Amino acid sequence: MGKKLKITDTILRDAHQSLIATRMTTDEMLPIVDKLDQVGYHSLEMWGGATFDSCLRFLNEDPWERLRKIRAKAKNTKLQMLLRGQNILGYKHYPDDVVEYFVQKSIYNGIDILRIFDALNDPRNLEVAMKATKKEGGHAQGTICYTISPVHDTEQYLKDARGLVEAGADSICIKDMAGLLLPYRAYELVKAIKEEVDIPVQLHTHATSGTATMVYLKAVEAGVDVIDTAISPLSMGTAQPATEPMIMTFQGTEYDTGLDINLVNEIADYFRPIREKYIANGLLNPKVMGVNIKTLLYQVPGGMLSNLVNQLKQAGKEDKFQEVLEEVPKVREDFGFPPLVTPSSQIVGTQAVMNVISGERYKMIPNESKDLVRGMYGRTPVPIKEEMIRKIIGDEEPITCRPADTFEPGLDKFRDEMKEYMEQEEDVLSYAVFPKVAVNFFEQRRAAKYKIDKDMVDMEDAVHPI
Repeated sequence: MGKKLKITDTILRDAHQSLIATRMTTDEMLPIVDKLDQVGYHSLEMWGGATFDSCLRFLNEDPWERLRKIRAKAKNTKLQMLLRGQNILGYKHYPDDVVEYFVQKSIYNGIDILRIFDALNDPRNLEVAMKATKKEGGHAQGTICYTISPVHDTEQYLKDARGLVEAGADSICIKDMAGLLLPYRAYELVKAIKEEVDIPVQLHTHATSGTATMVYLKAVEAGVDVIDTAISPLSMGTAQPATEPMIMTFQGTEYDTGLDINLVNEIADYFRPIREKYIANGLLNPKVMGVNIKTLLYQVPGGMLSNLVNQLKQAGKEDKFQEVLEEVPKVREDFGFPPLVTPSSQIVGTQAVMNVISGERYKMIPNESKDLVRGMYGRTPVPIKEEMIRKIIGDEEPITCRPADTFEPGLDKFRDEMKEYMEQEEDVLSYAVFPKVAVNFFEQRRAAKYKIDKDMVDMEDAVHPI
């Protein structure tokens, strides 16, 4: 007995995050939301990830305003966000009261489904966000970050899945952020997890390594409930497989999505000129559209590869690229086999570069590497060896508790620090996660408001001269 396949479209979040550095503006999104809302998607992923940072830092937009505007137009479809567990949307852990308030305000402003993940798959770093989501009546999607290593076998992923169910997950997402999942492995993994848990299972992948559409086909045959796709103009490459061919692939089969391909095609027509604009201004680099087989050879996500190249370029050591690629798996093993996703991918990558260019392993050790070994990001999939701990942090003892247990509550302190800028309750959260970037945005917002007020006064003076 087959069942209807559901689709989450990522066009408003991960598609443009992966291809054009999250630069699509709210004004580019709003005219098409009505049509997106009519398709009948399982959900629209449109917030979280890097969108929050990008709105404030590059687009001079209030991310909360984006959420409210899209919510006002999307009357029928669930809105979804990506939340980095205790990291919220930043790159470090935040106090529990900040995480709880962020979740509360996200749901209050219109988010229905929160996909909550942790870079180390440490369930302790998901607990507070998941509990807060349930308390506010949201859908808590627990996430397993997929990676390949000697310890990441099916049994390990089943253990992760059981942990998520125990933590109260309403559904599970297998998040293949690097495009490492292969078709038959996807079939085996989805089947095993579906037999283990009785909540929906969703699959998220990237087309970086060229296997993603086959991965989805096998996962659907194994019983996956939902897949993530992107409308074709901003699909494939380092983004998700395209929505339209997936709808057509399953049409007339037991997995038929029931979605209207003609309506989706009209939506694609809307996004084509936007794609052309980003090609013309150089933000959509044709390089990210190709197949990158190094992803499968070295288990390095596409974004991490480009970071490594940039770091070597700055040091004038581009000839060391192959050495660095070979060093990455060694550092990853030294650090307890973390999945390579923000922020662990940056930590492992930077350490590998330093090991190669200094000519001696662990001669130079960034603070982030020390914090990982100290336990400040959580529990690594495999305990880090004692000799590695001593090499990185000397006689210091790593923490074994949940990292956020070492923090004082922070909300009141943040509120006090930024009170002169407060125009809405949500501003304290923007400040808590990205203090400098948020203050810069608040100052620009204030200046723009002052200019409007001044212009109004000037107009009134012109109409009613004194």
